[in-house]
Amino acid sequence: MGVLRGSLLLIAITLAACAEQGSTPQYHATDNPRLLSEWGQLGIATGELRLGEGVVPYDLNTPLFTDYALKLRTIWMPPGTQATYREGAALDFPVGTVITKTFYYPLADTPGMVAAGDGHSLTNPDGSLDLSRVQLIETRILVHRETGWAAIPYRWNSNQSDALLHRYGDIVPLQMVNADGEETAFNYVMPDTNQCGSCHIPDSNVRAIAPIGPKPRHLNRDFDYPEGSRNQLEYLTEVGFLTGAPDAAIAPRNADWEDVTAPLEARARAYLDANCSHCHSPVGPADTSGLDLEPGVPHGPAAGFCKPPVAAGSGTGDRLFDIFPGQPDQSILVFRLDTVLPDQMMPELGRSTIHSEGVALIRDWIESLPGDCG
Repeated sequence: MGVLRGSLLLIAITLAACAEQGSTPQYHATDNPRLLSEWGQLGIATGELRLGEGVVPYDLNTPLFTDYALKLRTIWMPPGTQATYREGAALDFPVGTVITKTFYYPLADTPGMVAAGDGHSLTNPDGSLDLSRVQLIETRILVHRETGWAAIPYRWNSNQSDALLHRYGDIVPLQMVNADGEETAFNYVMPDTNQCGSCHIPDSNVRAIAPIGPKPRHLNRDFDYPEGSRNQLEYLTEVGFLTGAPDAAIAPRNADWEDVTAPLEARARAYLDANCSHCHSPVGPADTSGLDLEPGVPHGPAAGFCKPPVAAGSGTGDRLFDIFPGQPDQSILVFRLDTVLPDQMMPELGRSTIHSEGVALIRDWIESLPGDCG
């Protein structure tokens, strides 16, 4: 019955996609097309950004902060292929997989301005976006080729009809207003291909580009599909995209950092996981710091508790420990999140603004921690 149900669901999705979206996904094994539309993952029709046939949208429990941009994430795999479940790492995707992430902002009421995203996607259940409501900035592609993963950035044109290949990155000046009416002018920095790799190399020993978002602990959440709200791991299994996943109830699950009903500890650790642990892990690019911000690391020096910096320079803010329990103003972690100076900020890439709400969360968490570094 489960196999039949999955087959019927996959057929329904495919038929709906053919009828409503039309674009056919393409796997480019060696070349990087000049236009995003040549991938067939996303297309423009009747004033909407739409997903290609068989392309599945997804979201994360707690996402990486990128200057208050909202993100549309998608996965596509060649017909007849599946990803394999891996509990502590990203899903093991087959060659031919294409993962996209489109960065966009809601349009503000004031012409020429964008609104700070509140974390809640503006996509419809089928993954489409009403282009009259948003400004598209960029779409990043991760494609799994025979030689490994490749990161390819595309910049949307001004009329939002297509996105152009931008290997060397770009700077996008923006005027943004938040929910309180406060305005901020900043430069949104679109990374070049090398900078994409600097974050998407989770193992400094292997030094190979890989996905970092689609891990079970990030994916284990509900998503509003056209058929209704479903757990993402279960849905991906049913449509034939995933094999080997346990019941969602026993799979690891990060907290939603904005969910005030969740424990403060879980929310803070999920935030640090999403924003920091791709570098700060035992094998990550920042392994020499000795700081491991993965969510399962117990309180102690490895997790930054009363740990002096190894080589942070001016990034310490004259503070002695990464995390000083009960003392956020004496914690290097808070200092580095609460600045945009290039030689001091963390993460080093991916933002030009301070995530005030995220900083407040980490401050509250550190303030709640018992003990001291005496």
